[in-house]
Order: sequence, then structure tokens, then C-alpha cells
Amino acid sequence: MAKVKFEIRDGETAGELTEPDDASLYFIGRIETPFKTLAECPRQGVVDGPLCRIEVFQDFADGLKNIEQFERLQILYWLDLSRRDLLTQNPGLKGRISGTFALRSPQRPNPIGSSMVELVGIEGRFLTVRGLDCVDGTALLDIKPDRCKFSDNRCQ
Repeated sequence: MAKVKFEIRDGETAGELTEPDDASLYFIGRIETPFKTLAECPRQGVVDGPLCRIEVFQDFADGLKNIEQFERLQILYWLDLSRRDLLTQNPGLKGRISGTFALRSPQRPNPIGSSMVELVGIEGRFLTVRGLDCVDGTALLDIKPDRCKFSDNRCQ
């Protein structure tokens, strides 16, 4: 996908980035959604949103063992179209300037997206889910079961 360069809006600031050399990530799959552009993506996802498909690459397929026991999954993905240098942002051009780390904006130094989704079905290394908010073809970073299942359902 081509990198989109967003303009700095009123009140926003950007920092100078250096090339990172302290981490590497494995893309473990690809996400298929009906959203072809950023403008089509819902904000924060919607629980009753459209069906989406997650392909886990063959090299990582064994990692899906027993995933069917969970109704909800946290999906982590790489937002490659995001700007990475914004330090302050003006969401929705509403004039309320906030620091990037005080927002859920996809524009951030490490553009990792996260959605809690409903697991609808599994077919081999392909998951069908609802609740994603990313562009079709987004790289998959990780899948985690709903954390409440590991804390005696004490989550609120």
C-alpha cells in the first residue's frame, strides 16, 4: 500500500524521527475487510460490524490451536498508512489539542491498532470475526484471547 502523508492540522505538532533499530516484528497474517480506504473505516470498530476475515500465515497456523474456546479476541495490527511523527493532535478539528498518547488516534510513533472482536467462525488458518476497523490488507501482528477469561471474569 502507498504511504499516505497527512497534513498537520491547526494546533498539531510533529517531531523529528530517527530510524528505529531496537525492535523487529513478524507479520503473522493479513486482515481482509470491506474497507478499501481510511475514510470507509468505522471509528473504533463496531461490535455488529461487517464480517471480516483474518488469514494467519501457514508458518504461524499452529498458534491457533484451541482458539475456538474464546468468543472474543483482541486483534493487534500494523497501521501502515499512519503518520508516525505527530506529538500533539487536533482530533476532528475541534480545537481540543491533545498529546498523541492521550488519544486512540492511529497517528502515533508505533502505529499498532487494536480491536476487540467477536469470533464468528474458524476454517483452518482463517478466522471470521466482527468488530474490525482497519483497511483491507492490513498486516496482522498478534491475536490474544479476551483477557477477562484469564482473570476469573472480573473485568468490567
